[in-house]
Amino acid sequence: MAKSCDLQIKINGQQIFLLKEKIISKYCGKVKKILNHQKRRSHVKEMGIRINDFPGGSDGFEQVSRFCYSNGKISITIDNVSLLHCCAIYLGMTEEVFNNNLLQQTETFLKGIHYWKWNDILVSLMSCQMFYEYADCYGLLEKIISALLTKIVQNSDANLNISFTSLSSSSPSSSSTPSSPESNSAKRFSSSTQTTPEKIKSTLPSKAWWFEDLATLPPKIIEKLFQCIQSYKADSNNLIFTRFLLQYLKTATQTRAVDCRSSGEYAALAETAAYGVIFVGKKNFTCRGLFWVLRIVSRFGLSKGCRTELEKLIGGMLEQATLDDLLVSGHDMGIYYDVNLVIRLVRQFVDTNGSDGMSLQKMKRVGRLIDKYLREISPDQNLKISKFLGVAECLPDSARDCFDGVYKAIDIYLEVNFTCPFSIHFHMHHILKNHKKSKRADA
Repeated sequence: MAKSCDLQIKINGQQIFLLKEKIISKYCGKVKKILNHQKRRSHVKEMGIRINDFPGGSDGFEQVSRFCYSNGKISITIDNVSLLHCCAIYLGMTEEVFNNNLLQQTETFLKGIHYWKWNDILVSLMSCQMFYEYADCYGLLEKIISALLTKIVQNSDANLNISFTSLSSSSPSSSSTPSSPESNSAKRFSSSTQTTPEKIKSTLPSKAWWFEDLATLPPKIIEKLFQCIQSYKADSNNLIFTRFLLQYLKTATQTRAVDCRSSGEYAALAETAAYGVIFVGKKNFTCRGLFWVLRIVSRFGLSKGCRTELEKLIGGMLEQATLDDLLVSGHDMGIYYDVNLVIRLVRQFVDTNGSDGMSLQKMKRVGRLIDKYLREISPDQNLKISKFLGVAECLPDSARDCFDGVYKAIDIYLEVNFTCPFSIHFHMHHILKNHKKSKRADA
């Protein structure tokens, strides 16, 4: 260790900093507390101090060291204020330790956050990725997101209603600093969220100006944004938020490598988007639009309950669907198309329209659609006979005036699957023969 330095601090098991104890402990309450334990003092002198999970890693600690070695001065900017703020809380760089310490300086800088430019807020928010847990725990994320939402509603003119309690411009932590920054600093901005009630009402078009900018943010920050919207008693099912989420998820599938491992990061957002669509229902989405939504959110996994509700919505208006809508990929199941989905949708349709006075007309429309679908799936050699029959039999007899379409599909299926035993051939034709008999009896 250099003669001028009498303390070494190892950050996150990676980099060792050689420092003067007197300078660092002058500003850092946490370091001072460690050094003041007499029983550990000799051990600390020999082995140094190990700090793991430090916000921003060695880069964050290097900036803190500069602050200490510059007599408590550092250039605070949009780019570094979030990191410096979290480092200051973590190290206990409070007013009790030194007057106008780093924490006080970052809080003073953050007081003007609602006057920052839109891009500056985004930069500050994006910088929190590397130390997300600390920024969230210390209330910093909520403060930045509040400023972001304020910018959105102040610069929009469509039908968005946000009623939330804005964060106060004065930070409560400047007057009362917790003695244990790691355990108590999460409260720093929490009380300010309950002091200045403010209703902001504005409106937004179907695709707002802020969509593309927010699409660059990682999923955990977007998820936090929606948590804040809900905590402000705003309607997170608002159509504009739902459309943003769908656009965000679509962009993620196109521009980011989303695989089974990373799709879990988007799962909560996909669920929120799906429930947003379910909430507004048929009023704002066509049948084709709902199929598009299903394709998007299914990439990231949905809970069984959420998927059922979305399928119920689609099934209820299945008579509006086209063949292209039904051709949802089933490659993950080893077949061309997701036959199970179509069977479920038809069942939902039958349940929904069973007591509808117009149900027969709708039923026949869906019957023609399913016959087209049968012909489309019939060449699939990997399609099990039980699934093929499941599609053919999922509608009541009244849905078809004749079974010509089904016969054609069966002929194609049996031609492709020529290895099917005779019993299966007989079973399929026997089913259709019974259908024809029942139709003649009804006539």
